[in-house]
Amino acid sequence: MSVVFKNRLVRWIDHRMPIFSSLHHEMYEYPVPRNLNYLWNFGFLAGLMLIIMIVTGIVLAMHYTPNTTMAFESVERIMRDVNYGWIIRYIHMNGASMFFILVYIHIFRGMYYGSYKAPREILWMLGVVIFFLMIVTAFIGYVLPWGQMSYWGATVITNLFSAIPWVGEDIVTWLWGGFSVDNPTLNRFFALHYLLPFVILGVVFLHVIALHRFGSNNPLGIDMKRPQDSISFHPYYTIKDAFTIGLFLIFFCYFIFFNPNYLGHPDNYIPADPLVTPAHIVPEWYFLPFYAILRAIPSKLGGVLLMGGAIAILFVLPWLDRSPVRSGRFRPMFKWFFALFVINCFVLGYCGANPPEGHFILISRIATAYYFAYFIVILPLLSVLEKPKPLPASISESIYQPKNHLE
Repeated sequence: MSVVFKNRLVRWIDHRMPIFSSLHHEMYEYPVPRNLNYLWNFGFLAGLMLIIMIVTGIVLAMHYTPNTTMAFESVERIMRDVNYGWIIRYIHMNGASMFFILVYIHIFRGMYYGSYKAPREILWMLGVVIFFLMIVTAFIGYVLPWGQMSYWGATVITNLFSAIPWVGEDIVTWLWGGFSVDNPTLNRFFALHYLLPFVILGVVFLHVIALHRFGSNNPLGIDMKRPQDSISFHPYYTIKDAFTIGLFLIFFCYFIFFNPNYLGHPDNYIPADPLVTPAHIVPEWYFLPFYAILRAIPSKLGGVLLMGGAIAILFVLPWLDRSPVRSGRFRPMFKWFFALFVINCFVLGYCGANPPEGHFILISRIATAYYFAYFIVILPLLSVLEKPKPLPASISESIYQPKNHLE
């Protein structure tokens, strides 16, 4: 049944381009599971953060100069001379960390509640593509301030491609645009950093389309079977999203106004100098688990393959976990191994932040082994050996008669 709008202008526009009908459908008619908890708000917050990053990035690009002799000074000019340039840069700089925090929580939520399982495999795979594009965009964006850590981080990471047999050196030369990280490198990194967020935005639209094909998963991991299992998105979840936006902005604004450099590295406030190597080259915090995996392997090629495999393995996760039950709430053994997996990711991050020496090497190797064992060994075995708890008959039953599925 089509909706009839009271406003004549709205009716005139909607008859020719049904944007208002589409919005009405998404807000009022789109059925959403009535038992979604606050962990389901992080996807919306991540989308909001993407828009903030694009808008602030466009403003910064108006004042940034992608030249090795002027890049560092142009950033300083943004901070000191451009009207409100300091807050735009702090929003963009800390926004990258906020974006990754939201996405990491979103990923862990999806893993725990089985949001990658049939029929949502493509939805999950598009999410992994977004995550990969975020990593690439954040890395090349970190190079743009042209500080010490920017320069040496770009040198170390791009050099990893030289480990690829036969074509590795050619790939590195192509990435650099020459025989070292220099002005051509900065120019192409700036162009890509400006372009890729719009690519991410396009994949996000595909992600949302795939989401609406079968609807959101829910904490019980069961499909909506009865009319009372669902509610309209508005006003129930719009109010819930508005509340979490307020909480998130308080958290975000703390870093912007009170601790803007806490999540960065002090060496990046030193102009890039190819003749002075920092004592300890580290990437941004959101790359540290993958950096630990890279350094855990003595072989350069092996480290590169495992680091790439740590992301690629997420792509095939729907086929590694064969359990018929989606939600970890009903999988007693899975809960413990998943908790260890989350702790293991923090351990990898801690090892990545420290020099690759002493006991940090051993811990990194053990943590790397568990990371891959979780996907390749533990999940397939749990699919066969674990006996899940019985599922409730419907979402509404679990809400109105909670004792039935907790016994």
